[in-house]
Amino acid sequence: MIENPVRPNKVDRLSAFFRAFDLSIQVSDSPVPTADASIMVLGDSQRMPQQLILYTGSPQRSTVAIDALVGASVSFGGPLNPLVTALPESVCVDLNELPTLHAITRAFVEEASNPRCGQSAAMGRLCEVMLLMILRQVIDGGATSPGLLAGLSHPALHRALVAMHDAPDRPWRVEELACVSGMSRSQFMASFRQIVGTTPAAYLTTWRLVLGHRALVGGAKIKAVAQRVGFGSASAFSRAYLRAFGYSPIATRQS
Repeated sequence: MIENPVRPNKVDRLSAFFRAFDLSIQVSDSPVPTADASIMVLGDSQRMPQQLILYTGSPQRSTVAIDALVGASVSFGGPLNPLVTALPESVCVDLNELPTLHAITRAFVEEASNPRCGQSAAMGRLCEVMLLMILRQVIDGGATSPGLLAGLSHPALHRALVAMHDAPDRPWRVEELACVSGMSRSQFMASFRQIVGTTPAAYLTTWRLVLGHRALVGGAKIKAVAQRVGFGSASAFSRAYLRAFGYSPIATRQS
């Protein structure tokens, strides 16, 4: 008898970022200067959505003025969010190829065109789903250069990244992360450096410090933060934090 191979459970590659960073959306006719990104819905002469574009840079004025049906500014929780720096300057999605996203975007445009009770809340929720589905397309499409997106789209390495994102306080060893990815230690180390562009230890330390920064801004105490993000002591956390950001955890709390 032939046994079916055991398929590993799917892991969520985006949830950790949405848990760690506050997502806020402001619907507006023009991009908000302080936002991390902008979403523009482009349509035809009948105001039917045709394309959805996510800009992490500044949208071209001609696009905003002529083709945009409605837009929104997106804040991912600040520039320390790894997704912000990993995304390309623009991502264009053809809505005709994605029926579900097309329907959601059409509802978004209709809400913008017809003021009704709860319009702001409805548009915010719809835009959140639109953004999530754009990010899925980016990850599924892969990346041509080393970095976070390339790692998240890799069929094996993304499991190690998700493991570190979900449990930063765990004392991860290379052997454990390689096992999570279904790879040998040597293969894992070589692939991680090639695809993500750094070592697993360096990536984990950066992720821990980013989470620590978020917690300190929220008013948490240094010792508690150090323990929460996986450092052995407050002093070890403080030294790594100073090297990474150029200022101490105390300065972050005071500011």
